[in-house]
Amino acid sequence: MLQNLCHKMFGRSLWVYHANSGGCNGCDIEVLNVLTPYYDVERFGIKLVGSPRHADVMLCQGPAMRSTANALRRAYDAMPAPKLVFAIGSCACGGGVWFDSYSVLGPVEKVVPVKYYIPGCPPRPEAIIYGVAVALGLVDKKVAPVTFKQLEFSIPLYHPRDLQKEGDMVVYAKLDKV
Repeated sequence: MLQNLCHKMFGRSLWVYHANSGGCNGCDIEVLNVLTPYYDVERFGIKLVGSPRHADVMLCQGPAMRSTANALRRAYDAMPAPKLVFAIGSCACGGGVWFDSYSVLGPVEKVVPVKYYIPGCPPRPEAIIYGVAVALGLVDKKVAPVTFKQLEFSIPLYHPRDLQKEGDMVVYAKLDKV
């Protein structure tokens, strides 16, 4: 249903607005790398615009900072509806390594409503392109099978009832494994 809605809303090319709210610029470099001729996302109809008033999509990098939260919110409010927001990178998705510092509010979703998350520190350009393509329904989502395995470590269990005194030494008589 969401895929059909995205096709209906964004049947034309996507215009993206690049917003950094105060990160280390690692994700900025990767997003700008996506927009270079090497990856050439314009062939998919994705174009960078300089104003949020012309944008369909906001690409947010960096954590939500106290100093930039109002500017980020104003940029989001300036975008015409319908609008999508992508949180790109670990800082935008969860606050990153600065999540508990005084100047950081946390993830970008505390300021603007985020629809899609592209994690990584920084995410590779291929991951960014794939995340946008999955969100628009251009490609199918690939999920790797997950298997869980309990690891067993040979840790001896010591219990006071197994203590035996041999002269001046205390010896454990029984060694069980977990």
